[in-house]
Amino acid sequence: MKIFNEIESEVQSYARSFPRVFKKAKGEFIYDQDGNEYLDFLAGAGSMNYGHNNSIFKEKLLEYIESDGITNGLDLHTDAKGDFMTTFKKKILEPRGLDYMLQFTGPTGTNAVEAALKVARNYTGRDTIISFTNGFHGVTLGSLAATGNSTHRSASGISLQGVHRMPYYGYLGEDVNTTAYLDKVLSDSSSGIDTPAAVIVETVQGEGGVTSCDMEWLKDLQTVCKKHRILLIVDDIQAGCGRTGTFFSFEKAGIQPDIITLSKSLSGYGLPFSLVLIKPEYDLWKPGEHNGTFRGHNLAFVTAKAAIDAYWSDDKFEKEIRTKGDYVQKRLEDIIAKYGDGNLHARGRGMFQGINCVNGEIANNITSKAFKKGLMIETSGADDQVIKLLCPLTIDIKNLEKGIDIIEQSVKEVCRNADVPVDSDYFDDVVLNNNNK
Repeated sequence: MKIFNEIESEVQSYARSFPRVFKKAKGEFIYDQDGNEYLDFLAGAGSMNYGHNNSIFKEKLLEYIESDGITNGLDLHTDAKGDFMTTFKKKILEPRGLDYMLQFTGPTGTNAVEAALKVARNYTGRDTIISFTNGFHGVTLGSLAATGNSTHRSASGISLQGVHRMPYYGYLGEDVNTTAYLDKVLSDSSSGIDTPAAVIVETVQGEGGVTSCDMEWLKDLQTVCKKHRILLIVDDIQAGCGRTGTFFSFEKAGIQPDIITLSKSLSGYGLPFSLVLIKPEYDLWKPGEHNGTFRGHNLAFVTAKAAIDAYWSDDKFEKEIRTKGDYVQKRLEDIIAKYGDGNLHARGRGMFQGINCVNGEIANNITSKAFKKGLMIETSGADDQVIKLLCPLTIDIKNLEKGIDIIEQSVKEVCRNADVPVDSDYFDDVVLNNNNK
């Protein structure tokens, strides 16, 4: 349709990588208006963890709409909100020993980050924040100040202040403990770094290139924050809701952040929904002090509750994600060993993994070839050098294999480094081993 070229802003980005007009989607597939089928390893930039038009959620949503349920309730008490909160507390917070107040913000992730930064600043009375190299937290001004990517930052048009950048896990090499460096600069009154209100961190940096931190590093980070009476904010907007194998991406570290931000797949259906979890002692908001017209998106409350009921009532879904994550990791390692010639490297954790291709040209050539073969997959990183896998967590096993087969063939065509058959028995071995645990 020429209308897109005629009047849509030049700011569009995904449409440039996938120049088709898309018409429908179901599960892990998306279809263009000509009926062409694509496996979706983009998944709404990580907002479709449970696939497109999940039948379980759709039934609940249609029932709610048919009954004339409230759509926009501002921050009024509604049955949809109450049901979601009850379910979230019972099935997400309580089993993990977590105690948080829930703040419903505007509908995008950056709204949640802005609120989290305000909470920390208001509670501590300090105005600076520490974020990490390659971190991404949104494109509104407060969130953007905490974001590392120079392209996003330059779009602000003004000076971005109030944030100190520290080296993320592995940024200075695996042998350098960057939390020790952080502790040093916070302990030294001559370092030039004043004690901040909070530290904000992603356990897997999605837009930053699928770089994941070690769980011991994350524990050390919380220890440093407690030592200096700094609030720890975990931005779980892309890595949360099961993407790394557990509902929250930090669970294996055994930590309890002071503030958590959630969005993207929280609604389960791709509906806008953002949430800030705040430890009760830090919830010092005055009524209406942080608001927004669309912080009462009741349709999202309905599907979010349905997602928790369907997938997080027990540990079955977690085990499925682990099995698939093990498979993805082994396949990517095999691909790299065959065709990488030392130039490709695997990254990530769980079902949040990628291939670092060293430069953006190689990565974009691979993803372009994959799209021609029927696979939608994006790149990330400072130079778009990382191929990022974000397929739905509910993806059928055979379609997961098919998607990675396409990645392998595309890598092979670009790198042309070897011709070794794929170990097709691996997945069966993984399933058997996990079922026997």
